[in-house]
Amino acid sequence: MLKYLEQSVEEITALHSKLLLLAGPPGSGKSLLLSKLAATTSTTVVKVGAELGRKLASFPHRQRTLQANAMLRELASAQVTNDLLLLDNIELLFDRSLKLDPLDLLKHHAKAHRVVAVWPGEIRNDRLVYAELGHPEYQEYSLDGLVPFELKKFS
Repeated sequence: MLKYLEQSVEEITALHSKLLLLAGPPGSGKSLLLSKLAATTSTTVVKVGAELGRKLASFPHRQRTLQANAMLRELASAQVTNDLLLLDNIELLFDRSLKLDPLDLLKHHAKAHRVVAVWPGEIRNDRLVYAELGHPEYQEYSLDGLVPFELKKFS
């Protein structure tokens, strides 16, 4: 699986949007696979929730919306290695109070660098899904223009 992921990461170099999303249900090994990729590429995995959350905590609640995008950009710029950015634990980007479009943010970063991100959701009926229908943070996106790397749940 790792060799296939490494090959896919090389192939996205030629694309306009160099975004590869590791998608699959909880327990499918997305974070573990990303950690293995980090080890083979000498890259650090950015734990977005912890790192961005820590930075945003110093701002009043109302200012977090204004600061989130800039802080994520700053965080990403500091962690790019060999034109590669690895992102995990991105659930904070779905927080409604931040008023962000998580996929749009990832695509934006992928114009400048190769980005491999763990998508905390699944691919269902050729749609990229986060959360369950009815959940306040539910999001659903088309796969058009995306490079999904789907993992199935381990038995």
